[in-house]
This record gives sequence, C-alpha cells and structure tokens, in this order.
Amino acid sequence: MTDYPVNDASGDFEEALNEEANRRYVLRLYVAGNTQRSANTILNLRNVCEEYLQGRYQLEIIDIYQHPEMAKMDQIVATPTLVKELPPPIRRIIGDLSEKERVLVGLNLVNLDDGDQR
Repeated sequence: MTDYPVNDASGDFEEALNEEANRRYVLRLYVAGNTQRSANTILNLRNVCEEYLQGRYQLEIIDIYQHPEMAKMDQIVATPTLVKELPPPIRRIIGDLSEKERVLVGLNLVNLDDGDQR
C-alpha cells in the first residue's frame, strides 16, 4: 500500500476565518457642522458598527467646518461622507447612511450577489 501525502487545508481555512474575524476597520466620517442630519448619520453608522464590527473598528468623526484641511486632504466634496481606510480597498460612501444594506456593501461586510455576511 502506498502512502500519499495528504493536503489538509482545514488549518489554512481556520486561520483565514480567524483573520477575517479579527480584521480591524478604520473609518473616517466627514460631517458638516452640528446638525440633525450629522447626528442622524453618526447614529446610523454607530448602529451598523456595533452590530457588525463590535470591538473591531476605529471611528473618527471630522467636522469639515472645524478641520477643512482634512476634508481637502481626503478630497471630500460632499457631506456626509464615510471613508473606509482599512481594510483595503479604500471605499467612500456618500449620504446619511440610513440605507443599511448600502452601508454593509460599501464596507464590504456583505456580498452584493448573495447577501452573504462576512
């Protein structure tokens, strides 16, 4: 009887799952002033982050009136704008983030084709 090498990929699969579960998201939300729209956008984003990224995200909220240089650096032309810095690729979502499905797709947390959560 000949022994054939066995390629056990289960270890690789488990490692990939752990990497995905530990992936950190770095998010930057640009808003324009202390308005109700800004407050709603922040609340919408925090709700999504707490539900899908609990303990795995860093969120920076930037008021373009107080920090116009940062808006210029990130080439922000409309507010509110969410910039996902990490994990790659960089993504931008413009609007009040009230459409949860759109936010999840934009953050690459669900696959648009089959609704599969990550």
